[in-house]
Amino acid sequence: MREKFKYAGQTVKTKQGVGISSFGQDMSGQDFVIEDWWENVSGCSWMYAAGNPAALEYAIRHAKYGDNNNVSLFGNDVVYGKIGTFGHIFHVNELEIEL
Repeated sequence: MREKFKYAGQTVKTKQGVGISSFGQDMSGQDFVIEDWWENVSGCSWMYAAGNPAALEYAIRHAKYGDNNNVSLFGNDVVYGKIGTFGHIFHVNELEIEL
């Protein structure tokens, strides 16, 4: 477990070019309410979250848009949160935040 993410509980914007959700929504420039680091929410790395819809969507988005926003596929600097009512995972480089 990691220390709680400093933006947990806050609404931030996603960067342009972050990709399309699994149900066809362009997620660029959307309000994203951060819950916490993914591993704090799930108890494991996103890479080991077999069958989890948010983790699957993140992997697919990375395969299509991974070079965008300097996102490292094999990193765990990812946070879980929601756009509207749907949960998503974003790498911290995909968010409009100061690190």
